[in-house]
Amino acid sequence: MKKYVWMLLLSIGFVIPSACAQTHDLEHIYSPTANAKADLAAARQKAAAEKKHVLLQIGGNWCIWCKRFYKFVEDDPALKEAVNKNYVVYHLNYSKENKNLPILKELGYPQRFGFPVLVVLDAKGNRLHTQNTGLLESADSYDQKKVAEFLKQWSPTALLPSHYVNE
Repeated sequence: MKKYVWMLLLSIGFVIPSACAQTHDLEHIYSPTANAKADLAAARQKAAAEKKHVLLQIGGNWCIWCKRFYKFVEDDPALKEAVNKNYVVYHLNYSKENKNLPILKELGYPQRFGFPVLVVLDAKGNRLHTQNTGLLESADSYDQKKVAEFLKQWSPTALLPSHYVNE
C-alpha cells in the first residue's frame, strides 16, 4: 500500500509543475499582417473606456530581446498585474515584411532606440513617453525593479494633476 501512495505522490509531483508551467507562443507575439492603424484605434478606445494608457511594445518576432521582454513581464506576477491594471498593450510589428513606418513617424521615430522599444500613449493617442528598453536590462534579461518603476511612473494615476497640487 505504501508503494502505491508513494507512486501517487510522485506522479502528482510531476503533473502539478507541468500543469502550472506557463507557455508562451514566442514566435507569434507580433503580427506582420495586422492593420496596426485600426488596432491602435481599438486599443485607444479600450484604454479610454478602462481609464488606462496604451503601452506599445514595438519589435518583431525576429527579435530575441523582444521575446525576452514579453516573457519577462508575462512570467512575473507583479509586473503582469501592473500592466493589466494600467495599460492596454499592443505589440506593434517592425519587420522586413511590415515596418509600419507611417505609424513610427507619428510616434517620433522610436526605432532609433533599437528593439524592443516601449511607447506610452494616453487614451487620446498622445505620446507620453518613449522608453529605450536597454536601460531596463540586467545582464541577459531585464531588471524587475526597473521595469516595475517604469510601469509605475507612466501609469495613469502617476500623471494625475491632483497628486502634484501644493496645499
